[in-house]
Amino acid sequence: MSEIQAVLAVLSGAVTGLSLGLIGGGGSILAVPLLAYVVGIGSPHEAIGTSAVAVAASALLSLAGHAKAGTVKWRCALAFAVFGIGGAAAGAHLGKMVDGEKLLALFGLLMIVVGLLMLRDRRGRENSDVRLTYENARQLLPAIALTGAAIGGLSGFFGIGGGFLIVPGLVGATAMPLLNAIGSSLVSVAAFGATTAASYAASGLVDWPVTALFVTGGAAGGIAGTWASRRLAARKRLLTRIFAAVVAGVGIYVAARGIATLAFPA
Repeated sequence: MSEIQAVLAVLSGAVTGLSLGLIGGGGSILAVPLLAYVVGIGSPHEAIGTSAVAVAASALLSLAGHAKAGTVKWRCALAFAVFGIGGAAAGAHLGKMVDGEKLLALFGLLMIVVGLLMLRDRRGRENSDVRLTYENARQLLPAIALTGAAIGGLSGFFGIGGGFLIVPGLVGATAMPLLNAIGSSLVSVAAFGATTAASYAASGLVDWPVTALFVTGGAAGGIAGTWASRRLAARKRLLTRIFAAVVAGVGIYVAARGIATLAFPA
């Protein structure tokens, strides 16, 4: 790895961490295109495997803060993660079987969808006292299990944290408040990321030196993003809209490049 590539890995991690700190769920979706096109990592599959490790590490760091603040609904969060791990493992296995350029093209299309979804207001009924118990398990568990498995599969297939899907998934399945869903989602982001990372690492598709540099940059960027988020709280919606446009724009580029490579191979 060259010195320039090392610097780019740290800077790319910082950009990802900054976006996560500023707007929360969805920020880590930039990791794969940054690793593939800016850092210039070996292959699309290696970029996805490396991203999965970085996403899991970032989620664990963020989870510590949310746990301390008491915003995690642990029983619901753990159940969602447990049911989703199998989906993540299956998704990762399937993703490795798909041609790398096809996977990137599909990833670009996913980014466009994510950008559009981020423009929607996540509002609805709320139950701040929701808690998974023996008494209500029959009512809550089916929705948690089905939603967790489906989102876990997408997370594993594309090697993403999936926070932009997990947060509304938790809200829809349990009616917990958005703040609790954001904190609780990190349990699944870490679990799905670790599952995907283990699958890709077993196939030798993780660049560990780049991962270390990317996570280091991400930690610094996350601190800066969280600091900026508190000071720009009144403009959070504007920041999210701008970021959504960036995600959709990058998605168009990634999809177009992937499709072009498939249509006109070198």
